Amino acid sequence: MNEQKSAVLNMTEGSPLSLIIRFSIPMLIGNLFQQLYNLVDSVIVGQFVGADALAAIGATGSVTFLFFALCNGIGSGGGIITSQFFGKGNDKEIRSCISNTGYIMLVFPLVVGALAFLLTAPILALLDTPAEIMRDAVIYMRIMCVSLVFVSLYNYASSMLRALGDSKTPLYFLIFSCILNTALDVLFVCGLHTGVAGAGIATAISQLVSGISCMLYAIRKNEYFKMSREDLKFNSCISLKVLRLGIPLSLQFSLIAISCMALQKVVNSFGKVAVAAFTATSRIEQIIHQPYQTLGAALSTYTGQNYGANKKDRIFAGYRTSLVLMAVFSVLMLPVMQLFGELIIRIFVEDEAVIVMGAKALRITSVFYAMLGLIYVIRGVLNGLGDSFFALLNGIVEVIGRFFVPVMLTGIAAIGLWGIWWSVGIVWSISGLTAWLRYLSYKRKL
Repeated sequence: MNEQKSAVLNMTEGSPLSLIIRFSIPMLIGNLFQQLYNLVDSVIVGQFVGADALAAIGATGSVTFLFFALCNGIGSGGGIITSQFFGKGNDKEIRSCISNTGYIMLVFPLVVGALAFLLTAPILALLDTPAEIMRDAVIYMRIMCVSLVFVSLYNYASSMLRALGDSKTPLYFLIFSCILNTALDVLFVCGLHTGVAGAGIATAISQLVSGISCMLYAIRKNEYFKMSREDLKFNSCISLKVLRLGIPLSLQFSLIAISCMALQKVVNSFGKVAVAAFTATSRIEQIIHQPYQTLGAALSTYTGQNYGANKKDRIFAGYRTSLVLMAVFSVLMLPVMQLFGELIIRIFVEDEAVIVMGAKALRITSVFYAMLGLIYVIRGVLNGLGDSFFALLNGIVEVIGRFFVPVMLTGIAAIGLWGIWWSVGIVWSISGLTAWLRYLSYKRKL
């Protein structure tokens, strides 16, 4: 094996537990550093600008997630198809998939980013964003729309590398860019007093550095990115395969984002304290999501490679292993949130009303962590198998749940605003059960 192939991990041979853990750890570290973009923004803005500024950033979260999701689903679809070609050992199709996914990923972010920039103010108004935070929310979200191209560049390069079993390379660039983001946050927000705009610019610059660096490294060091003119030709068959899986994934992520926007509208109706508390708990939950998300992504690559190699028994073994890992993490996190909620929320703000509300909210949602983990594990298997129907099904379930459950629960006087966080856990449970039923149905077809 030559030097350039040494970073590629073949997951069709060896212990599923060892492979999934080896692949997951660098990716988990990378995902945690990626989450630090938003976390650092929130902590610095919340501590040095105030609760209103924190609420302004939080009010944009579900909206920016929607636009990011439209692009990231395509990259994920391309990565899954690439992993299946890798399992088959077809180098020509691997290169063609990398190049054709790149063409699609060049167009999507430009179109979506432009539309998002233009629609920022109307969408935030539609969500009943409190007037006190509207101006800052518009500024922050528009900066995030510009950075959509940068985020998509990194996600494209990292998806291709991970499909080939290389989860370490994306990590190195994320660590550097996260350190850069923190330094720029301190400079712009604390030093130059530029408020939420400075936090947004710091994030955008860091994402640009991460995307360009990862892409250049892949081109120079990974042999599958070294392409002939034939490899760079547009291939309608492969492009359709990427779109056939990527579009449902995009729709799934987008529907989930729309459901989050529906929940954000309910949160906004309870005022800026609730918005700030929800922002803080959402940032914590984004961190909690990462081990589950990483496990699901690792399982997706593992499943894709073994499905391409027609090793179905290994797929089921990887699924069972991942369930155990997920359950262990869920059990460990429960007492942390139950006992130390106040200390965790205090990282973000000093407002006592926000701290008390956020701590109780964490105690509610932590009970449902296992159901959240179940979603990611099953999603990883089904995405790796190329089950595009599940992607749509999962998104539809999330939309229905987040549209109706929060409204129903918050409308009950005895529950009130706490229905916001109870609804989060209930929707996780509904989605987890739906995913499990789909897995059982799909398993019988293999």
